[in-house]
Amino acid sequence: MTAIETPLNDLERRIRLVRGPKPRLSRERNEALTPRQREILDQLTELVSDGFSHLTMADLATRFNCSLRTLYGMAESRGELVLLAIDRNLWNIGRSATKAATDGSSRPLEAIRAYLSAANVAVSRTTPAFARDLDAVSGGPELFAAHNEYLVNVTRELLDLAVERGDIAAVNTAVVARALASLGRQFSEAEVVAELCESPKDAADHVLDIMLSGLSQLSPTQGFHRAEVPKENHARV
Repeated sequence: MTAIETPLNDLERRIRLVRGPKPRLSRERNEALTPRQREILDQLTELVSDGFSHLTMADLATRFNCSLRTLYGMAESRGELVLLAIDRNLWNIGRSATKAATDGSSRPLEAIRAYLSAANVAVSRTTPAFARDLDAVSGGPELFAAHNEYLVNVTRELLDLAVERGDIAAVNTAVVARALASLGRQFSEAEVVAELCESPKDAADHVLDIMLSGLSQLSPTQGFHRAEVPKENHARV
């Protein structure tokens, strides 16, 4: 018996238009991982949360009570192994964020708040040491930039929907989306984390609430000209 598919609402349709970043692990490589290797990747993000420049592959093997062969079966270096774990974690957070955006209210601004607040979990425990070490790894900044660009594009889709519905003024959604979706990344930078008196996630969530509150108070007649910026990363299907 074929299950009846639930029709997508406007929010879900808009989010599905956006192409996500390319996973560092291909589907084939991911399916080839052993249960133990999956467990290690899931635990690695916690292990390196206070930095990892002092850890070697041998250190990691000792911490996980596994062989070096198990680790090198996933990645050729410590840096690549850490990036695989981070990418896997960001994808999991992204799926949770999408669920948070589409499970609650059908109002786009509320969906944006739920989506970005859930996505900001990715920086909830960022420390200065971890941020510095990640910046020093080849491909580290690019990994976070790719995931952040996805957040920007999803946020822009939802802002576009809010404008179309008349919920907010006709703002330049490309600019506003970048400002909203980049908060987590900005507050997780090494020099910024060191200055915070709260977690990067809490700081990002507070500023997000302020910015969304300002948007909601603008009437549709108070907007400014919205420049047409190509959505190069969007997959229209």
